[in-house]
Amino acid sequence: MMYQQFFKPLWEWLFALLGLLFFLPLLIVLTLFLGFYYRGNPFFVQKRIGKHNRGFKILKLKTMRNPRQDELGHHGTMNRVTPFGAFLRNSSLDELPQLLNVLMGQMSIIGPRPLLEEYLPLYNSHQIRRHEVKPGITGLAQISGRNAISWQEKFALDVEYVDQLSFKLDLNIFFKSLLKPFDRTGIYNSQDAVLPFDGTN
Repeated sequence: MMYQQFFKPLWEWLFALLGLLFFLPLLIVLTLFLGFYYRGNPFFVQKRIGKHNRGFKILKLKTMRNPRQDELGHHGTMNRVTPFGAFLRNSSLDELPQLLNVLMGQMSIIGPRPLLEEYLPLYNSHQIRRHEVKPGITGLAQISGRNAISWQEKFALDVEYVDQLSFKLDLNIFFKSLLKPFDRTGIYNSQDAVLPFDGTN
């Protein structure tokens, strides 16, 4: 309990600050390049659900072109991922701005991934326990198969993380996450479709 309430927020905040300072030159370069590449906003901002079901705006580097009129309202977004956007996703560089979310106290480094607001009423009483902790940039589900595992398996791993949260577990997830950019297992590409959660799948 002491770790969850004090040491975890402290080390993650310090890590986020140092990480942001270390990656700041790269983040500036990517921001400028994406501003030119997409001829507009280089960031993706979207409302997600965090601890205790509270909403916040997640920050990511933009990886998809803007939808055409005939694509509005559809979930088939993967065909909008650009080649450079695919590189950002595969390398996890698109997640860098979320260090700001950590500094603002909205996210953790380690925790269940924050998901869409529309999923909130679809969780069962077990699955919604994933919101008992802050969402993370990476988590147990991400080192266990990314998009290659089902929603049910992801949620089970999220709740497992909530129940077993410890410094040892966080350390294990952290170091395995460092290797993930070099492992393409479970990564989707622009031709793959990731089905949205509908409460049954």
